[in-house]
Amino acid sequence: MLVPVEIGLSWIGSLSALAPFSIFADVCNVLAMGIVMKEDVRQTLDDGFPFSERTAITSNIGGLPFTAGMAVFCFEGFGMTLALENSMQDKSKFPKLLAQTFSGITLVYILFGLCGYIAFGEETRDIVTLNLPRTWSSLAVQVGLCLGLMFTFPIMLHPINEIIEGKLKSIRRNNNSDSTGLGKITIYISRAIVVIVLAVVASFVPEFGVYASLVGSTLCAMLSFVLPATFHLKLFGSSLRIWQKVLDYIVLITGLFFAVYGTYNSFVGV
Repeated sequence: MLVPVEIGLSWIGSLSALAPFSIFADVCNVLAMGIVMKEDVRQTLDDGFPFSERTAITSNIGGLPFTAGMAVFCFEGFGMTLALENSMQDKSKFPKLLAQTFSGITLVYILFGLCGYIAFGEETRDIVTLNLPRTWSSLAVQVGLCLGLMFTFPIMLHPINEIIEGKLKSIRRNNNSDSTGLGKITIYISRAIVVIVLAVVASFVPEFGVYASLVGSTLCAMLSFVLPATFHLKLFGSSLRIWQKVLDYIVLITGLFFAVYGTYNSFVGV
C-alpha cells in the first residue's frame, strides 16, 4: 500500500523540497518515543525497578557484538552526510552541527534503549512497540512511527538515486543521447525500481533485530569506519603525519575486525 506513495515521494529530487516531510517525520518520532518512554517508566515502577535482574546489563557480555551491530545500524544515515552538507547554505557551520546532532541522537538512543530494556528485560521484542499493551495510545505510537519512517524513507534514498542517475547520465553521454524528456522518464523509472526492490527485500526480512545487526556489521561498518579511513589514506597519505596514519590504520583494522566478527555473530544468532 505504501509503495506508490514512496515512489511519488522519491520523485522529489531536492533535499530542500523534502525538508517539510522530514520535519513532520521528526515530530511523529519524538511524540511516539515520548509515549513509549512513559510506558517504560510506568512498567519499571510497577515491577519495582528490577535493575539487578537484567542480565544483559549486569553479567552477560555475549550479546555485545549483536549490540554493537545494532548500534552502528542506528547511524545508517551516515551515508547522507555529504548530501546534507552540499544542501546547506553555509557549509562552514556543518561540522559543528554534525557533532551536535550525533551527540544528541546518541543520548536519545541510549536513554530509549536503556528504558525499554529495564522495563521489559528478556521479553523485549525486536521492535519495542510490540511490548506495549493493546491500547489506543500504543496504536497511535505505531502509526506515528510508521509515518515517520514513511516520510524519511525518500530522504535516505537520495544518495542511491544520485549514484544511479550519475551512471545513467554517463551512459546517455556515451551514446550521444541528449533527449531531456527521455532522461527524466528514465530517472522516474529508476527511482520507482529502487523503491520496489527495497520493498520486496524488506517484506522477506525474517527477524528485524538480526537483520539490523547484520546490516550494521557489514554495510554500515564499511561506510562508517573502513571506507573513510581508506579514502583518507589514499588521498592524503603522503601529507599525513605518523600519528594520523596510525589513527587511520587503527580505525580501518578495527572496522574490518568488527565487520567480520559481527557478521559471523549475526549468522550464528540466526
